[in-house]
Amino acid sequence: MKNTDQTLTRKDLWKVFRGQIFMRSCLNFARFQNLGFMDAMAPIIEKYYETPEEKKTIIDRHMQLFLTQPMVSAIPVGVAAALEERIATKNDIDPDMVNSVKTALMGPLAALGDSLINGTARPILAGIACGLALTGNPFGPILFLLGMSLITLGVRYFGVFKGYSEGVSIVANMKKSGLIDKITELASVAAFVIVGGFVPNVVSLTTPIQYVSGDGNTTIAIQSTLDGLLPKLLPVLLTLLMYSVLRKYKISPVLLMLILLFGGLIGYLLGIFG
Repeated sequence: MKNTDQTLTRKDLWKVFRGQIFMRSCLNFARFQNLGFMDAMAPIIEKYYETPEEKKTIIDRHMQLFLTQPMVSAIPVGVAAALEERIATKNDIDPDMVNSVKTALMGPLAALGDSLINGTARPILAGIACGLALTGNPFGPILFLLGMSLITLGVRYFGVFKGYSEGVSIVANMKKSGLIDKITELASVAAFVIVGGFVPNVVSLTTPIQYVSGDGNTTIAIQSTLDGLLPKLLPVLLTLLMYSVLRKYKISPVLLMLILLFGGLIGYLLGIFG
Protein backbone atom coordinates (compact mmCIF):
# COMPACT_ATOMS: atom_id res chain seq x y z
CA MET A 1 0.00 0.00 0.00
CA LYS A 2 1.01 3.63 -0.42
CA ASN A 3 -0.04 6.97 1.14
CA THR A 4 -1.58 5.22 4.15
CA ASP A 5 -1.05 8.32 6.27
CA GLN A 6 -2.93 10.68 3.95
CA THR A 7 -6.65 11.46 3.99
CA LEU A 8 -8.66 12.18 0.86
CA THR A 9 -8.32 15.77 -0.36
CA ARG A 10 -10.97 17.88 -2.09
CA LYS A 11 -9.10 17.20 -5.32
CA ASP A 12 -9.55 13.46 -4.75
CA LEU A 13 -13.25 13.95 -3.98
CA TRP A 14 -13.72 15.98 -7.16
CA LYS A 15 -12.34 12.98 -9.07
CA VAL A 16 -14.84 10.74 -7.26
CA PHE A 17 -17.58 13.26 -8.12
CA ARG A 18 -16.72 13.18 -11.82
CA GLY A 19 -16.75 9.39 -11.81
CA GLN A 20 -20.13 9.29 -10.05
CA ILE A 21 -21.72 11.36 -12.83
CA PHE A 22 -21.34 8.34 -15.12
CA MET A 23 -22.95 5.93 -12.63
CA ARG A 24 -25.48 4.72 -15.20
CA SER A 25 -23.21 4.63 -18.25
CA CYS A 26 -22.14 1.02 -17.61
CA LEU A 27 -25.54 -0.28 -16.52
CA ASN A 28 -25.92 -4.05 -16.88
CA PHE A 29 -28.68 -6.51 -15.98
CA ALA A 30 -26.46 -8.75 -13.88
CA ARG A 31 -25.31 -6.34 -11.17
CA PHE A 32 -26.84 -3.10 -12.51
CA GLN A 33 -24.72 -0.05 -11.44
CA ASN A 34 -21.74 -1.90 -9.99
CA LEU A 35 -19.36 -0.88 -12.80
CA GLY A 36 -20.33 2.77 -12.41
CA PHE A 37 -19.80 2.57 -8.66
CA MET A 38 -16.45 0.91 -9.20
CA ASP A 39 -15.41 3.68 -11.60
CA ALA A 40 -16.26 6.31 -8.96
CA MET A 41 -13.98 4.47 -6.51
CA ALA A 42 -11.07 4.41 -8.99
CA PRO A 43 -9.33 7.56 -7.61
CA ILE A 44 -9.27 6.00 -4.13
CA ILE A 45 -7.74 2.79 -5.48
CA GLU A 46 -5.01 4.75 -7.26
CA LYS A 47 -4.30 6.84 -4.15
CA TYR A 48 -3.99 4.05 -1.60
CA TYR A 49 -3.15 0.83 -3.45
CA GLU A 50 -0.10 -0.02 -5.49
CA THR A 51 0.11 -3.72 -6.38
CA PRO A 52 -2.36 -5.53 -8.65
CA GLU A 53 -3.32 -7.86 -5.80
CA GLU A 54 -4.26 -4.96 -3.51
CA LYS A 55 -6.24 -3.27 -6.26
CA LYS A 56 -8.06 -6.50 -7.07
CA THR A 57 -9.32 -6.75 -3.49
CA ILE A 58 -11.10 -3.39 -3.52
CA ILE A 59 -12.28 -3.88 -7.09
CA ASP A 60 -13.94 -7.16 -6.14
CA ARG A 61 -15.53 -5.45 -3.14
CA HIS A 62 -17.27 -2.88 -5.32
CA MET A 63 -18.21 -5.22 -8.15
CA GLN A 64 -21.16 -6.55 -6.15
CA LEU A 65 -24.75 -5.71 -7.09
CA PHE A 66 -25.68 -2.07 -6.60
CA LEU A 67 -28.87 -0.31 -7.69
CA THR A 68 -30.51 2.91 -6.59
CA GLN A 69 -31.64 6.23 -8.09
CA PRO A 70 -28.60 7.44 -10.12
CA MET A 71 -28.39 10.98 -8.75
CA VAL A 72 -28.73 10.12 -5.05
CA SER A 73 -26.31 7.23 -5.51
CA ALA A 74 -23.73 9.95 -4.85
CA ILE A 75 -24.51 9.58 -1.12
CA PRO A 76 -23.40 5.92 -0.83
CA VAL A 77 -20.45 6.81 -3.07
CA GLY A 78 -19.38 9.51 -0.59
CA VAL A 79 -19.97 7.20 2.38
CA ALA A 80 -18.01 4.39 0.70
CA ALA A 81 -15.15 6.81 0.03
CA ALA A 82 -14.99 7.64 3.76
CA LEU A 83 -15.04 3.94 4.70
CA GLU A 84 -12.38 3.01 2.15
CA GLU A 85 -10.18 5.81 3.43
CA ARG A 86 -10.58 4.45 6.97
CA ILE A 87 -9.70 0.92 5.83
CA ALA A 88 -6.62 2.11 3.94
CA THR A 89 -5.28 4.49 6.61
CA LYS A 90 -6.28 2.82 9.89
CA ASN A 91 -7.62 -0.62 8.97
CA ASP A 92 -9.84 -0.63 12.07
CA ILE A 93 -13.15 -1.58 10.45
CA ASP A 94 -14.34 -4.74 8.70
CA PRO A 95 -14.13 -4.33 4.87
CA ASP A 96 -17.42 -6.22 4.57
CA MET A 97 -19.06 -3.22 6.26
CA VAL A 98 -18.71 -1.24 3.02
CA ASN A 99 -21.09 -3.42 1.04
CA SER A 100 -23.42 -3.78 4.03
CA VAL A 101 -23.77 0.01 4.22
CA LYS A 102 -24.23 0.32 0.45
CA THR A 103 -26.99 -2.32 0.50
CA ALA A 104 -28.73 -0.67 3.45
CA LEU A 105 -28.79 2.71 1.68
CA MET A 106 -30.06 1.51 -1.70
CA GLY A 107 -33.77 1.18 -0.86
CA PRO A 108 -34.42 4.37 1.16
CA LEU A 109 -32.41 6.51 -1.24
CA ALA A 110 -34.16 5.04 -4.29
CA ALA A 111 -37.55 6.04 -2.86
CA LEU A 112 -36.27 9.50 -1.94
CA GLY A 113 -34.62 10.17 -5.30
CA ASP A 114 -37.52 8.86 -7.39
CA SER A 115 -40.03 10.96 -5.43
CA LEU A 116 -38.10 14.22 -5.30
CA ILE A 117 -36.27 14.19 -8.63
CA ASN A 118 -38.20 11.94 -11.02
CA GLY A 119 -41.62 12.41 -9.45
CA THR A 120 -41.54 16.10 -8.50
CA ALA A 121 -38.72 18.21 -9.92
CA ARG A 122 -38.72 16.75 -13.44
CA PRO A 123 -42.54 16.92 -13.99
CA ILE A 124 -42.68 20.48 -12.64
CA LEU A 125 -39.87 21.73 -14.86
CA ALA A 126 -41.15 19.74 -17.85
CA GLY A 127 -44.66 21.14 -17.41
CA ILE A 128 -43.39 24.72 -17.25
CA ALA A 129 -41.08 24.13 -20.21
CA CYS A 130 -43.87 22.57 -22.30
CA GLY A 131 -46.19 25.45 -21.44
CA LEU A 132 -43.60 27.96 -22.63
CA ALA A 133 -42.78 25.92 -25.74
CA LEU A 134 -46.46 25.69 -26.74
CA THR A 135 -46.62 29.49 -26.76
CA GLY A 136 -43.55 29.65 -29.01
CA ASN A 137 -41.15 30.70 -26.27
CA PRO A 138 -37.69 29.18 -27.00
CA PHE A 139 -36.72 29.58 -23.34
CA GLY A 140 -38.87 26.53 -22.44
CA PRO A 141 -36.37 23.76 -23.29
CA ILE A 142 -33.47 25.90 -22.04
CA LEU A 143 -35.21 26.29 -18.68
CA PHE A 144 -35.72 22.53 -18.42
CA LEU A 145 -32.10 21.77 -19.32
CA LEU A 146 -30.64 24.33 -16.91
CA GLY A 147 -33.04 23.48 -14.09
CA MET A 148 -32.46 19.73 -14.22
CA SER A 149 -28.71 20.22 -14.59
CA LEU A 150 -28.55 22.38 -11.47
CA ILE A 151 -30.68 19.94 -9.48
CA THR A 152 -28.88 16.77 -10.51
CA LEU A 153 -25.37 18.20 -10.21
CA GLY A 154 -26.27 19.77 -6.88
CA VAL A 155 -27.56 16.46 -5.53
CA ARG A 156 -24.43 14.67 -6.75
CA TYR A 157 -22.14 17.28 -5.18
CA PHE A 158 -23.99 17.13 -1.87
CA GLY A 159 -23.94 13.34 -1.94
CA VAL A 160 -20.23 12.91 -2.55
CA PHE A 161 -18.88 15.68 -0.32
CA LYS A 162 -21.47 15.54 2.47
CA GLY A 163 -21.62 11.75 2.33
CA TYR A 164 -17.86 11.66 2.80
CA SER A 165 -17.80 14.14 5.68
CA GLU A 166 -20.84 12.81 7.54
CA GLY A 167 -20.46 9.11 6.76
CA VAL A 168 -23.37 6.75 7.40
CA SER A 169 -24.86 9.12 9.98
CA ILE A 170 -26.27 11.40 7.25
CA VAL A 171 -28.85 8.83 6.13
CA ALA A 172 -29.15 7.07 9.48
CA ASN A 173 -30.31 10.31 11.12
CA MET A 174 -32.75 11.06 8.31
CA LYS A 175 -34.21 7.56 8.50
CA LYS A 176 -34.40 7.58 12.30
CA SER A 177 -36.31 10.87 12.33
CA GLY A 178 -38.73 9.64 9.66
CA LEU A 179 -37.72 12.51 7.38
CA ILE A 180 -37.26 10.27 4.35
CA ASP A 181 -40.79 8.86 4.62
CA LYS A 182 -42.28 12.32 5.16
CA ILE A 183 -40.43 13.85 2.22
CA THR A 184 -41.37 10.92 -0.02
CA GLU A 185 -45.06 11.22 0.86
CA LEU A 186 -45.19 15.01 0.46
CA ALA A 187 -43.28 14.87 -2.82
CA SER A 188 -45.72 12.31 -4.24
CA VAL A 189 -48.72 14.47 -3.32
CA ALA A 190 -47.08 17.59 -4.72
CA ALA A 191 -46.24 15.83 -7.97
CA PHE A 192 -49.85 14.70 -8.52
CA VAL A 193 -51.20 18.19 -7.77
CA ILE A 194 -48.71 19.97 -10.03
CA VAL A 195 -49.00 17.53 -12.92
CA GLY A 196 -52.80 17.70 -12.61
CA GLY A 197 -52.63 21.48 -12.93
CA PHE A 198 -50.91 21.15 -16.31
CA VAL A 199 -53.61 18.87 -17.77
CA PRO A 200 -55.79 21.68 -19.23
CA ASN A 201 -52.76 23.12 -21.04
CA VAL A 202 -51.27 19.96 -22.53
CA VAL A 203 -54.39 17.80 -23.16
CA SER A 204 -56.93 18.95 -25.73
CA LEU A 205 -60.32 17.31 -26.26
CA THR A 206 -63.56 18.91 -27.47
CA THR A 207 -66.79 17.69 -29.03
CA PRO A 208 -68.82 19.40 -31.78
CA ILE A 209 -71.99 17.45 -30.92
CA GLN A 210 -75.12 19.59 -30.64
CA TYR A 211 -78.62 18.79 -29.47
CA VAL A 212 -81.53 20.23 -31.44
CA SER A 213 -84.99 20.39 -29.83
CA GLY A 214 -88.04 18.84 -31.46
CA ASP A 215 -89.31 22.12 -32.91
CA GLY A 216 -85.88 22.99 -34.24
CA ASN A 217 -85.79 26.37 -32.51
CA THR A 218 -83.38 25.45 -29.75
CA THR A 219 -79.83 24.18 -30.26
CA ILE A 220 -77.68 23.12 -27.32
CA ALA A 221 -73.95 22.74 -27.86
CA ILE A 222 -72.63 19.99 -25.62
CA GLN A 223 -69.18 21.58 -25.43
CA SER A 224 -70.57 24.95 -24.29
CA THR A 225 -72.70 23.23 -21.67
CA LEU A 226 -69.71 21.28 -20.31
CA ASP A 227 -67.57 24.44 -20.25
CA GLY A 228 -70.31 26.12 -18.26
CA LEU A 229 -70.21 23.33 -15.70
CA LEU A 230 -66.42 23.01 -15.53
CA PRO A 231 -63.98 24.36 -18.14
CA LYS A 232 -61.68 21.72 -19.65
CA LEU A 233 -63.80 18.93 -18.18
CA LEU A 234 -63.24 16.54 -21.11
CA PRO A 235 -59.40 16.69 -20.95
CA VAL A 236 -59.52 16.03 -17.20
CA LEU A 237 -61.89 13.06 -17.65
CA LEU A 238 -59.68 11.67 -20.43
CA THR A 239 -56.60 11.95 -18.22
CA LEU A 240 -58.35 10.20 -15.33
CA LEU A 241 -59.51 7.44 -17.69
CA MET A 242 -55.97 6.87 -18.98
CA TYR A 243 -54.59 6.81 -15.43
CA SER A 244 -57.23 4.30 -14.37
CA VAL A 245 -56.53 2.04 -17.35
CA LEU A 246 -52.79 2.10 -16.69
CA ARG A 247 -53.27 1.37 -13.01
CA LYS A 248 -55.93 -1.31 -13.31
CA TYR A 249 -54.95 -3.24 -16.41
CA LYS A 250 -51.16 -2.63 -16.46
CA ILE A 251 -51.36 -1.92 -20.18
CA SER A 252 -48.29 -0.76 -22.07
CA PRO A 253 -48.13 3.06 -22.37
CA VAL A 254 -47.08 2.71 -26.00
CA LEU A 255 -50.14 0.56 -26.76
CA LEU A 256 -52.36 3.03 -24.93
CA MET A 257 -50.99 5.90 -27.03
CA LEU A 258 -51.74 3.95 -30.21
CA ILE A 259 -55.30 3.31 -29.00
CA LEU A 260 -55.69 7.03 -28.28
CA LEU A 261 -54.31 7.91 -31.69
CA PHE A 262 -56.68 5.69 -33.67
CA GLY A 263 -59.58 6.33 -31.30
CA GLY A 264 -59.18 10.08 -31.73
CA LEU A 265 -58.95 9.73 -35.52
CA ILE A 266 -62.10 7.59 -35.70
CA GLY A 267 -63.93 9.91 -33.31
CA TYR A 268 -63.03 12.91 -35.45
CA LEU A 269 -64.20 11.22 -38.66
CA LEU A 270 -67.51 10.30 -36.99
CA GLY A 271 -67.97 13.87 -35.75
CA ILE A 272 -67.71 12.91 -32.06
CA PHE A 273 -64.50 14.80 -31.31
CA GLY A 274 -63.53 18.26 -32.44
